[in-house]
Amino acid sequence: MQPINSVRLWVISLLDSAQIHNMRLSSLVFIGALLCAVVTLGGCDTIDDDRIPPAAVSITFNTVGDWNIYGVTGAGDYREFILTDTEHIPLDYPYKGLDRTGYGGVLLVCDPIGEPLAYDLSCPVEAKPTVRIYPDTESQQAGIAVCPKCGSRYNLYGAGAPVSGEAHSKHYGLRRYSVTIGGSFPYAVIKN
Repeated sequence: MQPINSVRLWVISLLDSAQIHNMRLSSLVFIGALLCAVVTLGGCDTIDDDRIPPAAVSITFNTVGDWNIYGVTGAGDYREFILTDTEHIPLDYPYKGLDRTGYGGVLLVCDPIGEPLAYDLSCPVEAKPTVRIYPDTESQQAGIAVCPKCGSRYNLYGAGAPVSGEAHSKHYGLRRYSVTIGGSFPYAVIKN
């Protein structure tokens, strides 16, 4: 009878230590999750890239040839697409019936590793379709765009984040659009 009681006590003590271990583990997981939430929500500044009103974006490059003519093919290349009642940029681009160029137009750029990126041309500080950023080709730093009205500067290679000016102090970033490239037909699409 004695050996059975000692086995029973041994099993109970193992269960108790496993429960304590599980409690410690779940407490550590909870504390870790809480710490991550505090750092994510309170420890970092967030960039507001939704200042520009939503507007449809759809620019389609049906073939590789279309992309080679109107797209961006090398680091630092950029192109503007603006389609309004009074503007048609690029002038020779064959816009189709369903093509849309966002709120103020689309700035298509190629980053240093050859990836195409697209942004709305409207400055998020001014939030007007006719106040448009432009790539600063005179800048010592590559990939910078400037607003001609407020002077805010944005990092085109860094997700459109503000680097100086009112946009930087207010944490206003450029509205980004997606670029899908390499399909058979269509070859490339810019959309929101």
